[in-house]
Amino acid sequence: MSFRAQEMYKKIVRKVGGGAALPPQVMESVRKCLPENKVVMGRAKRGIFAGRHIQFGNKISQSGGNKSRRSWKPNVQEKRLFSYIHDRHIRVKVTTHAIKCIDKAGGIDEYLLKTPYHKMGTELGLAWKAKIEKMYAELGNMEVGFFSPEEEAKIEKGFEELKLVKKEARREARRALAKKEMEEAIASGDQTAEAEQIEEGNAEDLEREKQ
Repeated sequence: MSFRAQEMYKKIVRKVGGGAALPPQVMESVRKCLPENKVVMGRAKRGIFAGRHIQFGNKISQSGGNKSRRSWKPNVQEKRLFSYIHDRHIRVKVTTHAIKCIDKAGGIDEYLLKTPYHKMGTELGLAWKAKIEKMYAELGNMEVGFFSPEEEAKIEKGFEELKLVKKEARREARRALAKKEMEEAIASGDQTAEAEQIEEGNAEDLEREKQ
């Protein structure tokens, strides 16, 4: 067992209250679920990298005489992946290799369900896998009710009637708004005509006074 796996195992034992709190068979199953890899880069703890981590090596000149240390970082992208159990898109940082694995599995849910615990690599992956399995188990225990064809026809008819009522209400609202705008336009037109008549009358009075 690697050092990381030992530390995670000790953390789990402390959380459950010591090794004597659970039977040895249970603790042995927990031990088998721990990741096998020894070192995980910090960025991998905040996403799904599918085993891809930073690599170190040498950059060698053409003559072969000069060597310089260099590193290769994984191609990490932030993607929106659709989860069927959550019924929404979730934003997660994944590597291009992880994207291929997710597409091959059939989705983020299937990838988490099919990947063994000891191959997840990070505590975030273990937590997501456990959460997804729990949600699918709860979904499997739910009772599903089915409607008869007659009841389905009644429900569809009710939705159609509701749609017609909403459509008629919107039509009446548009008619009322158009009528109100027309009345306001007529009222403003009458006021403009009265103002013009008053101005014409004042102009005639001034001309008479001048004469």
